Amino acid sequence: MVNALTPFADAAITVGVIESTQRWLERAVIGLNLCPFAKAVHSKRQIRYAVTAATTADALLAELQHELVLLAQADPEEIDTTLLIHPQVMTDFIDFHFFLREADAANRNLGLEGVVQIASFHPAYEFAGSAPDDITNFTNRSPHPLLHLLRESSVDRAVAAFPDAAAIYERNVETLRRLGHEGWRRLWTSDSR
Repeated sequence: MVNALTPFADAAITVGVIESTQRWLERAVIGLNLCPFAKAVHSKRQIRYAVTAATTADALLAELQHELVLLAQADPEEIDTTLLIHPQVMTDFIDFHFFLREADAANRNLGLEGVVQIASFHPAYEFAGSAPDDITNFTNRSPHPLLHLLRESSVDRAVAAFPDAAAIYERNVETLRRLGHEGWRRLWTSDSR
């Protein structure tokens, strides 16, 4: 499912943003099994790719609020999760990191805490205490800044179905350490999908 909010003047930009995000999802998130729950919603086409040309934090916050409400009200069989992709705003990771507080506050203020949760991905994602080039940061590195909106009920079902959900992060760290920087680069230069 594809939709643009504040649209780009050139529709090809939106298509390119979605294609690069889908490639990342297919090759890294699903291909490396970084999220064992992603494959099902991807194959059922239940992911909404909401691309915005917003250039300010206020515009992004307004579009985030719209997407939170839309997801909460949508039929889960149609839209189970949303990727709000914002390639022109919050490109600096520190700004993005601090914006997440506003995003969580918006979710609470809409009365959606416990209904929808927000996960974060960014091209320069950096876990606290890690070096910028630490390969483990790549578990949360996406081609564009994005906010992943997830239904709490879907997360609960997925966690219940997965025998050891708490071990996902540790397994991802192991996967990326085995892969290394060169293996990560090969994911994007390979012609295979």
